[in-house]
Amino acid sequence: MALSASLFLRQTQSLVMTPQLMQSIQLLQMTHFELNQFIAQEVEKNPLLDFAPADGETGSDVPDPAEIHPHQHRDDGPGSGETQADWFDSPSGTPEPLGESLDADFENVFPDDAPQRRPDAPELISQWKSMPGGDGGESFDLDDFVAGDVTLFDHLAQQIPFLLPTARERLIARHLTDQLDDNGYLHGEIAEVAEQLGAADAEVEDALAALQTLDPPGVFARTLSECLAIQLRQKDRFDPAMQALVAHLELLAKRDFAALRKICGVDDEDLVDMLAEIRALNPRPGSGFQSGVSESILPDIVVRAANDGGWAIELNPDTLPKVLVNQTYFQTVSKRSVKSARPDEDQNFLSECLQNANWLTRSLDQRAKTIMKVATEIVRQQDAFLVNGVDHLRPLNLKTVADAIKMHESTVSRVTSNKYMLTPRGLFELKYFFTVSINSAEGGDGHSAEAVRHRIRALIEKETPEAVLSDDDIVVSLKTGGVELARRTVAKYREAMNIPSSVQRRREKRARAGIAAC
Repeated sequence: MALSASLFLRQTQSLVMTPQLMQSIQLLQMTHFELNQFIAQEVEKNPLLDFAPADGETGSDVPDPAEIHPHQHRDDGPGSGETQADWFDSPSGTPEPLGESLDADFENVFPDDAPQRRPDAPELISQWKSMPGGDGGESFDLDDFVAGDVTLFDHLAQQIPFLLPTARERLIARHLTDQLDDNGYLHGEIAEVAEQLGAADAEVEDALAALQTLDPPGVFARTLSECLAIQLRQKDRFDPAMQALVAHLELLAKRDFAALRKICGVDDEDLVDMLAEIRALNPRPGSGFQSGVSESILPDIVVRAANDGGWAIELNPDTLPKVLVNQTYFQTVSKRSVKSARPDEDQNFLSECLQNANWLTRSLDQRAKTIMKVATEIVRQQDAFLVNGVDHLRPLNLKTVADAIKMHESTVSRVTSNKYMLTPRGLFELKYFFTVSINSAEGGDGHSAEAVRHRIRALIEKETPEAVLSDDDIVVSLKTGGVELARRTVAKYREAMNIPSSVQRRREKRARAGIAAC
């Protein structure tokens, strides 16, 4: 077949994602911290963008903006031509209390209009609002009231000079301290440390032995057995029987108490006492020190009981970005750019800045509306959970919410990522409300996987040493409650919750019962 050139027309349709559209999609899945960082970068690049004045500020340094974020309302106060002093002063010039001048009584004369709480729903909103800065007044930063954090390294550095007198020993100790993890365990090899410092192995061993006597007890251990042994030595309780017990911790993890009695050469009473001492030790001696910066979670949506018996849903104003477009500045600079040496380039730059600023405000507004739509639908679907608790959590997927609000599943997925909702039941990530469905034994509506896990946990917590439930027993109990579940699924849920098997639970409960009896 001969090759030839030809010319023809073809008409196709395709979706092209512009950079602005891609950024709009990225804004949906950003947390409020990431969003604030992004907006700060945009404000730095765009001269027409500015942060809106915070509560309590006059905002006089910002000219009249033409566009304000739709969730931030302006209040010019009573009387545009009056000053603040004219408003609060009486005609005679003598200040009067505001209540007397307005002849108003701030008591609620309609007590029946008070919000009605949903039955059996704990009120956590008031606790959150009672935090400093939560009442809308002067804001506080809780970090300002927190004492300085002491790390494990700082705590050990204060003790080393009193323990090791020579500079050489302190250098070895400093090198070993640098190799500690957050739990206080040493991960470096003695031979490697000695080679790096040009010291003898015995010298590093002596320094390590001295460091293992520091506070907290058990620090600088290389294994869990060594950590427990250090603590027992400091308590003068590291006898031969305890040495055998510490050397066979794998049997303790399996709750094989018969083998432990034989290895340690003790009776049941002595073994119970030894297990009580082991439980009193700290397997992670360094965990009590600050290892990183802990950040509090701010809810993006707040849900509270409404007057009509429903739920009032609102966006948290503390997480909403507040930016404005300075149209006055744009008009002023546009007039001056006409007289500049390069008027076309200046006008193009200003037009691009204005376009990007308008796009950002519209994108932020659309982001807030989308979050509100998704949160409203989640609250509607999970009303029973908010009233009665986790046992009534309904199975829910992204498609159900997307179809209800006429959006794509990917949009709902981005909105629910790293977003939190404060409810009367507590603070939950939006992803928490999406769980798979488990068939009902009675043929009715399915059950949420999270609710089923909660039931399994509740059944196991009610066990007694004489009546420990096996996985088959849990299956029968769940079926009685209307949940159809296979035994292997129960085992999978139990292992995911770090709950041991029935054999291990029986041994542990009997051991605890023996400890309590002693």
